[in-house]
Amino acid sequence: MSLWKRISSHGDCEQRMAAYYEEKGLLELRLCLAPWIEDRIMSEQVTPNSTDQLERVALKFNEDLQQKLLSTRTASDQALKFRVVELCALIQRTSAVELYTYLRSGLQKELQLVTEKSVAATTGQSMPLNPYSMNNTPMVTGYMDPSDLMAVSNNCNPAVVQGIGAIHNVQNAGGIASPALGMVTPKVELYEVQHQIMQTLNEFGNCANALKLLAQNYSYMLNSTSSPNAEAAYRSLIDEKAAIVITMRRSFMYYESLNEMVIHELKNWRHQQAQAGNGAPFNEGSLDDIQRCFEMLETFIAHMLAAVKELMRVRLVTEEPELTHLLEQVQNAQKNLVCSAFIVDKQPPQVMKTNTRFAASVRWLIGSQLGIHNNPPTVECIIMSEIQSQRFVTRNTQVDNSSLSGQSSGEILNASSTMEYQQSNHVFSASFRNMQLKKIKRAEKKGTESVMDEKFALFFYTTTTVNDFQIRVWTLSLPVVVIVHGNQEPQSWATITWDNAFAEIVRDPFMITDRVTWAQLSVALNIKFGSCTGRSLTIDNLDFLYEKLQREERSEYITWNQFCKEPMPERAFTFWEWFFAIMKLTKDHMLGMWKAGCIMGFINKAKAQDDLLRSVYGIGTFLLRFSDSELGGVTIAYVNENGLVTMLAPWTARDFQVLNLADRIRDLDVLCWLHPSDRNASPVKRDVAFGEFYSKRQDPVTGYVKSTLHVHVCSNGDNGSTSGTPQHHGAQESMQLGNISPSTFYSPARPEESDSDASDAEVLERIVNCAGPNDPVINEISNALMKVTYSHGDFGMADFDTITNFDNY
Repeated sequence: MSLWKRISSHGDCEQRMAAYYEEKGLLELRLCLAPWIEDRIMSEQVTPNSTDQLERVALKFNEDLQQKLLSTRTASDQALKFRVVELCALIQRTSAVELYTYLRSGLQKELQLVTEKSVAATTGQSMPLNPYSMNNTPMVTGYMDPSDLMAVSNNCNPAVVQGIGAIHNVQNAGGIASPALGMVTPKVELYEVQHQIMQTLNEFGNCANALKLLAQNYSYMLNSTSSPNAEAAYRSLIDEKAAIVITMRRSFMYYESLNEMVIHELKNWRHQQAQAGNGAPFNEGSLDDIQRCFEMLETFIAHMLAAVKELMRVRLVTEEPELTHLLEQVQNAQKNLVCSAFIVDKQPPQVMKTNTRFAASVRWLIGSQLGIHNNPPTVECIIMSEIQSQRFVTRNTQVDNSSLSGQSSGEILNASSTMEYQQSNHVFSASFRNMQLKKIKRAEKKGTESVMDEKFALFFYTTTTVNDFQIRVWTLSLPVVVIVHGNQEPQSWATITWDNAFAEIVRDPFMITDRVTWAQLSVALNIKFGSCTGRSLTIDNLDFLYEKLQREERSEYITWNQFCKEPMPERAFTFWEWFFAIMKLTKDHMLGMWKAGCIMGFINKAKAQDDLLRSVYGIGTFLLRFSDSELGGVTIAYVNENGLVTMLAPWTARDFQVLNLADRIRDLDVLCWLHPSDRNASPVKRDVAFGEFYSKRQDPVTGYVKSTLHVHVCSNGDNGSTSGTPQHHGAQESMQLGNISPSTFYSPARPEESDSDASDAEVLERIVNCAGPNDPVINEISNALMKVTYSHGDFGMADFDTITNFDNY
């Protein structure tokens, strides 16, 4: 949403700003080119005390504005064409600097109004007491000389500064944002943060002017001869300097609060990145706006550092401990900012298989601010165990290239990459496109620990030199689990899913809670299943999963052991193994049907039976549910001819490799009406629900007889079997082969027990059962039937009754 649209949503704000622009006749211009004006002006960084620079920027803006206006004309719109000419004439009559500064001031007023409306709640939230460094203690030796940084204000990434919402927490159940604390994170608009930084920079310009005047007066006092007013001038300089120090301290405190806000947004971005590992929506583009904030903060702190150093040159007293302390604070703040801007923007796969290629990338959010892109450094990567990562982070281990090789817990090929700067979007990054983990060193396991519980992380680091000082930065990836075989994948994903969903944004690697509320876990499961299959779980589905996780003592909390370690009651597998197998089956073999709502899925037998018996359509009504007893199984429950519920034996992925689910349903004539997964919907005819998923019948190749797989329900002698009884119908597969001996077919069913619409194969089965497979008469009959079938297709019970009258033979 553009800034003007946000203003328009508040009637009083719109009225005030309309009056402001109308005073200079610029209201129509503001309305006509609202997004362009906001983008163009807000992406500039003008130093207020630089008149020449302001004039250059204003003239360029004036020229671009006229070109933009002329480009909006269309030959068919004469009214617009005439109005554009009038606006161009107005622009030409107005001074370029006056027009630019008036529009710029207007945007500042708009931002202030929007801030008053939407940021009041945000500013009332308390921030962390200590500055947060994304990489803990930064490793920087020497100090930064800002002489080359004073001009960076005009080199910031000119990204479009629009009203981009802060990161929306995808865990919206119960307003949970902080996984462990269940707290809601306040929403912050990045463009509002950018505006506050820009406003503070502009205000700091007044301090720079006062400092410049102080330096001139100090120089004059040093060069002047003795004067009767020297003592008064000296006292005046001391007072002026003290006032400037107070102003600088106030500016630095404001910088710290702004820095906290930006770091807070980066934390949110990283948390959202972890959630994306589970399949949550992720706005990667917001990182560009966060970088814009980093660039502006770097400009701010560089100006402040230069000003403090300039102030220290005005030596009026021998010792100035307060000013010295301020210098140290500003230097440390700049170091922290630079180091915290080094992040992993493209995470490696979190379940990593050895000898398999993978990719990742790191990004330095300072862009071109420090000039490092002119001599880009090389980033190295190693893999660290959880213990090594903890030791490195908590003990503030220094980055030493020579010793880091010994810190690695494995061997990675192609583990170095030179950073590249993209001028078009100001992205300064290093891409690792072809890495491969060859070996891994594992720690000793304790108790029931397995290799699928062991977490590692990729450790990226680099060293570079700027103006004779050395910068060493590093960052860790999200945790990864290393496997060597595919059968280790399910449990590995349990480890990663739990960590991504419930880890704190800032923590000692890789500490994680061992229990969460069901409200939190239900969100994580819903995100995971929905992203994998394309359809979220319903409330009924989640209620069923909650029951699956419960033990004898019911609790609102679900433990890690309940989630993936302890077998479910009366089962030989854990909840996660069961859930993961269903998710994989759905994704691989039932994706379209699940997304279309044809599969109810998570429902127990008792409720399935109750729902079917309550259905107004009665016999032939069916639903599909995931099996409780078999991993990765799906079963059909239907109302049989006796009005009772029958459960078919579960089908698994192995069955669907032979014949897909939709075709199996088509073969079963006992299935007529699909019971809806939505409680507010009505049953749907089987072929309407599944028709689009049926396989097309292909014509046989010339010279061959067509053969197809056909599924039918075999009776076990109990036509009234009900759900939950062991005498349920089984679903079996048979093959219709046009040129095979009748003796191939065998079924325990008698002819009179079968359906009236029998196929050729079923008729032949019945004939064989009547007389025996070796009867010569039967052979004659079967040959005759084959000829009829080839010429005329299937025949029904009438043909059967005629042919099986053995008195005719």
